[in-house]
Amino acid sequence: MKKIFFVFLLLSSLLNAQELITVLLPPPQKEIGKPLMQALTLRQSSRAFDTKPLPLQELSNLLWAAYGVNRPQTGKRTAPSARNWQEIDIYVALDNGVYLYEAKEHMLSPIASGDLRSLFGTQDFVKTAPVNLLYVSDYAKIKSNDNDEIKLMWTSAGTGFIAQNVYLYCASQNLGCVVRGLIEKSKLAAALKLRENQKIILSQTVGYVK
Repeated sequence: MKKIFFVFLLLSSLLNAQELITVLLPPPQKEIGKPLMQALTLRQSSRAFDTKPLPLQELSNLLWAAYGVNRPQTGKRTAPSARNWQEIDIYVALDNGVYLYEAKEHMLSPIASGDLRSLFGTQDFVKTAPVNLLYVSDYAKIKSNDNDEIKLMWTSAGTGFIAQNVYLYCASQNLGCVVRGLIEKSKLAAALKLRENQKIILSQTVGYVK
């Protein structure tokens, strides 16, 4: 009986260890980095990444630079948004699971456990790079009577602004990144349990250059 109880506790512990928890990110280090003109000079795409994970502080800085709140009094952010819809959500794929970046609280909310990086793109480097960002437009946040073509134009522009912020941060911090459109969107949407009105726009891989 004691052995059975011990096995039960061990299995329970292992299962709990696999569960994702909310990650409170440390405050971003806003004083670091290269000057803007140097970062623009160094900006480039990389497709060979080391598997070494990014420290939590680096991830915090990266996400804040991408689309964090830079004016707390208004809730406005580091990238512009048409009519301040703020409809773009950033999903963060790490080796242990996928999280949603909550900009207001500057934290990661768990979405799906397990290593799902291979679903975030078709290139081989995607499945082993430490971080894959997914830009998802939530059309439910777009308060407009515009047709889908106009909505896609605005949300694509917003995604581009965020992706460029990531490029500049990576150039400033000697990280590699590349923005990508080769994604099996239906499979990934199903894995993340996205709603029909949540549209995958682009993904972006980030890590140390190999």
